[in-house]
Amino acid sequence: MTLTAKWRQWLPYLGIVLVVAYCLAPFYWMLVSSLRSTGDIFSTSLFPSAVSLENYRSVFSPGQGFTRALLNSLIVAGITTALSLLLATFTAYAMARLEFRFKRLILTLIIATSMFPVVSIVVPLLKLFTDIGWINTYQSMIVPSMSFTLPLAVWNLTTFFRQMPDELEHAAMVDGCTRGQAFRKVIVPLAAPGIFTTAIITFIAAWNEFLIALSMTNKPGMQTATVAISKFSGATTYQTPFGSQMAAGVVVTIPLVVMVLLFQRRIVAGLTAGAAK
Repeated sequence: MTLTAKWRQWLPYLGIVLVVAYCLAPFYWMLVSSLRSTGDIFSTSLFPSAVSLENYRSVFSPGQGFTRALLNSLIVAGITTALSLLLATFTAYAMARLEFRFKRLILTLIIATSMFPVVSIVVPLLKLFTDIGWINTYQSMIVPSMSFTLPLAVWNLTTFFRQMPDELEHAAMVDGCTRGQAFRKVIVPLAAPGIFTTAIITFIAAWNEFLIALSMTNKPGMQTATVAISKFSGATTYQTPFGSQMAAGVVVTIPLVVMVLLFQRRIVAGLTAGAAK
């Protein structure tokens, strides 16, 4: 094998390594910075001169209220994901199986609603939620988040249900199932990879949401983790606690990384597998 042929063989792997390194470099720097002491926070070395956990102790100090913020994020992201999946599963199945006029237009409108900039709807929602007394409540963060996660879930699941042959329901109905039973006992179990993948994507989107949570809450006890990080204060008025923010960023990222690592097979199956198996 010539030298040129060897280079061509290894070139795709080199490209993958470069892309992965480029994507993970910010997260690595965040982790390293979180382990530096306050005096070394602006050091440019690739490794901390001395590993320090003072930033993590600062994050979880009682005065920060970060534990409560994490719980709020879990509640908001969890409920948003559950409601979005429940509604999207029935909607997507109807879109995939039923034939009616303007179906393509409706699907286009559904996905178009998720493309509106969040900042364009925050002020009207703030006025509406103030009038109905929803400020500083979970629903003031869950409902707006669903306006973006639900269209995404419907679009993903519609594509997945379309891959499933109609013969699956027909066979179940021949065996005595009603249409609803065929959906519940046959289609939903087979669609589990796609539903699971959509759940992961929806949860990550709701977990990382910032602008809505910032606008709809002004009580520290109702703030989510992303908002709490932005409001960390330093030892003095004009000091930015970079170390604490880096440590909090690591803490917020860990649940997402663990979730993806634990369920990566299901995620890959949902992204690549059809239903005729």
